[in-house]
Amino acid sequence: MDFSDKKILVTGGSRGIGRAIATGFSQKGARLAINYLTNSEGAELTHAKLTGEGHIAIQGDVAKAIEVEQLVKKAIAALGGLDIVVNNAGIGIYHPIPATGYEAWQLAWQQTINANLFGPANICFCAASYMKDHGGGRIINISSRGAFRGEPTKPAYGASKAGLNSLTQSLAVALAPHKIYVGAVAPGFVDTELAADRLNSPEGEAIRAQSPFNRVATPEEVAHAVYFLASEGAEFSTGTIIDVNGASYLRT
Repeated sequence: MDFSDKKILVTGGSRGIGRAIATGFSQKGARLAINYLTNSEGAELTHAKLTGEGHIAIQGDVAKAIEVEQLVKKAIAALGGLDIVVNNAGIGIYHPIPATGYEAWQLAWQQTINANLFGPANICFCAASYMKDHGGGRIINISSRGAFRGEPTKPAYGASKAGLNSLTQSLAVALAPHKIYVGAVAPGFVDTELAADRLNSPEGEAIRAQSPFNRVATPEEVAHAVYFLASEGAEFSTGTIIDVNGASYLRT
């Protein structure tokens, strides 16, 4: 998994899974553009952890089509090209039906779908438009176990990730003639800042027990699956969705 001189865009790179993905890619020789929404301090910390030179942090809201187009153009200009894109940015809003009003329900769906599905779809379009004229590339979408198991307290999140899986496989077929390979990684619970409150609460023991390893994934374990899909030799795995959930949810 040598990514020397590869130009890579990672969205949601200011912390957690995105930071681990970007850091590992840089250690393997890549040049990174990391995207963030508002966490400039986190983005600066990620940038400081990157090995090598020529990296850049770019602010932008993936939920806004205009900003997506600008984001991809800035990444290409700064890096001198674009070989790999990782759609990692996303949100999860709690909106269980028994405790959510109709207006809040609609807002949660709108915000979640915009960020988790429309955003990656637009990034895929902009990136693929460049890649198809420059020898191809690779796109990896970060999905979720919730796309298969369901998310009763965050139904829009589960639905958005199921849609992202379908998008991944549709684009794998559509873009293969252009040598653009598309895959997804679907983690379960991951030990990040976003999950810390639940993992450190009384619920944490039950969450860890979902896996026979009695733990949750590390961000680096999720990143490892991303590196495989992005690597030379993984071309015939296009359309694949890799589960990284420690056998906490099995599907056939």
